[in-house]
Amino acid sequence: MLLLALDQGTTSTRAILLTQEGKPVASDQRELPQIFPRSGWVEHDPEEIWRATEAVIGGALAKANAKASDVVALGITNQRETTIIWDRRTGKPIHNAIVWQDRRTADVCERLEKAGHGPTFTAKTGLLLDPYFSGTKIAWILDQVSGARDLAAAGHLAFGTVDCFLLWRLTGGKVHATDATNASRSLLYDIAKGDWDDELCGLLNVPRSLLPQVVDSAGVVGHTDPKLFGHAIPIAGIAGDQQAATVGQVCFAPGTIKSTYGTGCFVVLNTGATRVASKNKLLTTIAYKMGGKPTYAVEGSIFVAGASIQWLRDGLKLFASAGETQALAAAAPADDGVYLVPAFTGLGAPYWDAHARGAILGLSRDTGIATLVRAALEAVCYQTRDLLTTMQADGADKPVALRVDGGMTANDWAMQFLADILDVPVERPKILETTALGAAYLAGLGVGLYQSTDDLASLWQRDRLFEPNMDAGRRDRLYAGWRQAVDRILTK
Repeated sequence: MLLLALDQGTTSTRAILLTQEGKPVASDQRELPQIFPRSGWVEHDPEEIWRATEAVIGGALAKANAKASDVVALGITNQRETTIIWDRRTGKPIHNAIVWQDRRTADVCERLEKAGHGPTFTAKTGLLLDPYFSGTKIAWILDQVSGARDLAAAGHLAFGTVDCFLLWRLTGGKVHATDATNASRSLLYDIAKGDWDDELCGLLNVPRSLLPQVVDSAGVVGHTDPKLFGHAIPIAGIAGDQQAATVGQVCFAPGTIKSTYGTGCFVVLNTGATRVASKNKLLTTIAYKMGGKPTYAVEGSIFVAGASIQWLRDGLKLFASAGETQALAAAAPADDGVYLVPAFTGLGAPYWDAHARGAILGLSRDTGIATLVRAALEAVCYQTRDLLTTMQADGADKPVALRVDGGMTANDWAMQFLADILDVPVERPKILETTALGAAYLAGLGVGLYQSTDDLASLWQRDRLFEPNMDAGRRDRLYAGWRQAVDRILTK
């Protein structure tokens, strides 16, 4: 009896088979090519995503010597906000997927803000007017693809984030649905009423006919087409990647907090049944929805974390493998005043500057590869402190501990620096891929394999605890340098 998690991320697509206890049995992964049509624009090929999805599910089953009939439920987790529009009649996308990092609609967001609509969007969605979210991306595709507006008016087009597109394909076009976590990232969904909002759709010029049904994060929503894998698998869990990681880290109690370090970095603080409105540009969002009841969260979003390491590796060719960064960072001179501000696609929380661009400051003749690597890792930690500081300014208590996950957390040097710069203990779990784990847990809840979230809490296991040991003077001096570096690149 196995659970299957499909984790479709920004840079890869993977499938992981897990036991009921959450132990990985087998996995398969395919890299996802990035498309950069212009500066600040990021796209994916939806058909490449689909081909990879079929391949990794089949690959994971083959590696486990398992059949689709051995899988009790499938959970989907996905890169959020990435926008796909396809023709309902053919299932074919009408444009490349516009990725969450994409900045092409910054001017639209600024016009709406200047027209005074920002407070309306924030009050209903918990979000800020920013090109990060799906709504303006939908309008851009409809406006730029010839004939798209007419097709939409005729009811022939469907919008979805990646989970929704994959659900459509996996069910053979039978189900057009998304869960509440993904809907809550669209600028179109009223998170208090739990429904798409006509006023917001009108402001963004998005026809409601494009929008999917919104379902709970746990519960059977459809079955895979038997022709795909030889047996119909119940699809019983859906959540955006950061919400899935929150579930995987079993952050079910109000006040629990996790931070995921993947392409970007995302800190999510569970606030329970209470919607907490940030006064400092953090997001109010849905952590998950079960039994028809939403659980809310406050989120801080950093656009570039692991992506900066990927840039140093693939763009600048400074090293061959991310695994080398720990030794490089440890060998670099400490406190040499070099800061890397990775605003490759603007800055997210708490700055929200879509036009900011990256910079390296404090360079000298003896700056080398190790120093740049160290600065990139430190930047992720400084940005996390930005978010925790902002959460506390909004009234949150200082965390007792921060649970971390994602590929970057395998780097012990980075995790120790994170604990040091935050002055907060950092807990790393035994299973780092908690995004996939959360999708599997939701699917298990959806088919009754687990009776409640209490069944999941006992499954979490800590791998290592990183205790802060940096003196306060040095901590504050380093962070002050970071804030000065950020000030140098802000455009507003």
